[in-house]
Order: sequence, then structure tokens, then C-alpha cells
Amino acid sequence: MSSRPTVAVAGATGSVGTALREALREEYDVVGLTRSPVRARANATASEEWRHADLFDPYAVREGLEGADYAIYLVHSMLPSARLTQGQAADLDLLQADNFVRAAEAEGIEQILYLGALVPKDQSPLPAPLRRRLEMEQVLASTSVPLTTLRAGLVVGAGGTWLSMLLNLVRRLPVMVLPSWTRAETQPIALRDVVRGLKKSLGTPSTYEATYDVGGPDAMSYREMLLRTADVLGLRRRTTTVPMESPRLSKLWIWLFGSVPWALVTPVVDSLRFQTRVQPNEMHQWLQNGALSFEGALEAAVDDTGHPLPNPRDELREREDAVIRDQSVVRSVQRMPCPPEFTARDVADEYLRWLPRLGWPALRVHVEHGRVAHFELRPVGTLLRLRFAADRSPEGRQLFFVTGGMLAKGEGERSGRLEFRQVLGGTSVLAAIHDFSPRLPWYVYNSTQALAHLVVMWGFRQHLERLTAQQSETGSVSSALHGPSS
Repeated sequence: MSSRPTVAVAGATGSVGTALREALREEYDVVGLTRSPVRARANATASEEWRHADLFDPYAVREGLEGADYAIYLVHSMLPSARLTQGQAADLDLLQADNFVRAAEAEGIEQILYLGALVPKDQSPLPAPLRRRLEMEQVLASTSVPLTTLRAGLVVGAGGTWLSMLLNLVRRLPVMVLPSWTRAETQPIALRDVVRGLKKSLGTPSTYEATYDVGGPDAMSYREMLLRTADVLGLRRRTTTVPMESPRLSKLWIWLFGSVPWALVTPVVDSLRFQTRVQPNEMHQWLQNGALSFEGALEAAVDDTGHPLPNPRDELREREDAVIRDQSVVRSVQRMPCPPEFTARDVADEYLRWLPRLGWPALRVHVEHGRVAHFELRPVGTLLRLRFAADRSPEGRQLFFVTGGMLAKGEGERSGRLEFRQVLGGTSVLAAIHDFSPRLPWYVYNSTQALAHLVVMWGFRQHLERLTAQQSETGSVSSALHGPSS
């Protein structure tokens, strides 16, 4: 058995994760966590351990963190995790981060490291991508495990999505008409220096429960960044700035010429439009000793032709996508308000009471002893059958296994699961379906049952919003809810 400390890295196959793993190998035993069995098998080497850990499953995360001393969280929901994924990226991220921090506490992890995003001094209103990062910080700091957060702006390094966009735009557009938001300043940082900061923070008690802004030696506008990139590539480019924001036009322009999927364009542009500079701190000052300039970081991230070095994820992406298609499962995560004094059990019981009102008398929910719920459509029969999993429902979480019914493929606990999870200090609840395998043909399911589920979740959210408003008006809530009617 090794005497060296063990570090588990979630998001280990990304650009930051790949560079960080290499930097830690000499001093630590590194465990890479990935939701992809394809990546777990392909990346495993004699010098590095990989574990398949689905971050949507808290028990799989616990197994992934078993034996680790420290944990590093670099996960962001930018790509689908199932053949059909319903839900906002922020809600998917929130659920994964909550699973991770709960598992870290249960496994006795000494410290969690997180790479967040620089935020402007004025935090209202923040764009959705930055609010999402701050929510993740809040969740990761919600247990007894100390969190260390490094907040960075644009990270300049091989494999970065935004860097590919930048290089493609500069190469393809000799003249660029720029919106006014490109005057906003930011402070990009070299990938190498982000890794230095994470490594210095790891296992250092003075950094526990601390948050540091980190950036490179130069602050610059996005317009200046484009011109400096052109200089590195040996290109002459001309720009003109027009007095208009036009975020939608900016996204379309970047999508057309940046060769990046539309799903990745929106969060990047929404973040770039805000001026984000580093607030001075000891970590940032320490990093400036030997920090790479923007030009130096850019040169290290491109090949001899000025094209970005490959993203470490790209090589296996087709195989991973094929596995996701073959599995043909559904994930749906919906955020809702949690009425004051409600527990996760209260929300789950309210759902079972409320649902029959949608289609009564045709739809009936019958709950047996032990909270086994039968969703029956008269006179057709049982559509779905859910069994409450008491042993997997700790405080703040209620889990039901889909164990059968006409709409589920197969029998037993592998047909999927439904959970209600309290997050953000109990103010919100996530209603989530995981790994559900529909019996209907996929094209039929997409246009019927999948849409019906979203309608049901929308209706239940409206119901909880009314309850929250009513209880806020009265100033009193009865927490003594009775179980669902049978």
C-alpha cells in the first residue's frame, strides 16, 4: 500500500483535469473519476487509477472517493449524460455537486478543491453561467468538509472550448465588427498557472474554506485579446466596435465562424459580456512569480500551424456517444421551490397526492404500505410502479425505484429511479428521474411520454409555488403532513 496521499479528481478527462493529473503524479496517488466506462477503460494505466463514477448516483460517487484523502471537483454539465437529457445545465450541475459533497463528507475527505469562475464586483444581475458557478460553490461548501475555491476567468490552454472559438474567429475573419461588450476587461490565465494554484492549495490548511481570484499578469479587453491572438498567429486583423450589445447576434456570429456547438456558445458568450478582473489576494500574488503571459500561454496551446492542440476528450467522444445511444435511457432534472418547513418527504408525499388531480378519474395513484406507489390509468392498468427506498433516502433526499409498469422496460430496480432532493439550504428541491428505460419505441417516447413528463413537472412546480406563496402570506406552516392518500 502506498504511503502517499490519494487525490480523487472529478472531471479528470477535461483540459484542466488532464494537466492537473500529470502535475500531481510525482507526489500523490491520483484517482481519475469519470462517468464514462469507455474513458475509465481507455485511460487506465499502471501509474494511474481510474474509476467509473456516475455523479448522478451518490453511492457510485462514494465508491469513487473511497480511500481518497483529497477531492478535486472540475465538473460542468456541458454535454449530455443520457440519450435524452431534460433540464437546465445549472440544475444538472447542482445535483452532481450535492452528490459529490455528501459522498466526500461520508468518506472523510480532508479537503475539496474547486475551480470556479471570476465574478464581477456587482453581482446583480449575474448571467446564468456565473450564477451557476456560485451555486456550485455554495453546495460544495455546505458540509463539514472544508472547500478551497480558485476563481479564474478565461483559462488559456490546450483543449479549452473557448480557446478554439477564439482561434477560429481570428483565423477566419480578416475584418471583425465587434459589439460594445468586447470593451469589457478580463484577466486570462495560463492553464499551467491554474494548475500551479490548485497544486499549492492542495492539502494546505491555511487555504481551507478560502476563495481566491486568480489571473495572469495582464488585464485586457476582449477586443485586445483578439488582436494579440492575431499577432501570435502572424496574422493582420482589423476591428471596428459598434455601440450595441447584441448578445444574440454575437452568439450567432461565434457559432457560424467559431466551429463550436451551439449548446456551448451561449454559456461562453453570456460569461464574456461581463467585466471580470482579479481582486488582489495572496494566491494571485504568489502566482505572478513566473506566470506565463497571454502570448506565452497561447503559443503553448497551439500547433505549428496555429490550430488548437486537441481536446483530450475528443478521441473517445464518438465511442462514448455510441454507448449513450445504445443504453437508451432518460435523465430529467427539474428545479422547484421548496415550501417553508417542508422536508424532502413532504414534497414527495405532496407529489403523490397532487398527481391524480391531473387526470382524475382516469388516473389514480394507489400507495401501499411501505410507500409502494402504483400509477394506474383506468381501464388500461398500471402505467408505472415505484418502490420507496428507505435505505437510500437520507435527510434531504427521497428515492423511489421504478420497479415495473407498462411504460417501463424490464422489471426490478434497473428500470430507473425518481428522487426529490433538497438543495441550497432547503430553499429549492430537485425532482429528478435517472436512468429510466422507456418501453415505448424511442421516437414515440420522445413525442409523447417525454413531453408529458415535462408538463407534469411544470404543473407540480406551479403547485409548489402556490403553496410557497400561501405559506409566506400566512407566516405559518403545518409541518405535520400526513402520508399520501391511498
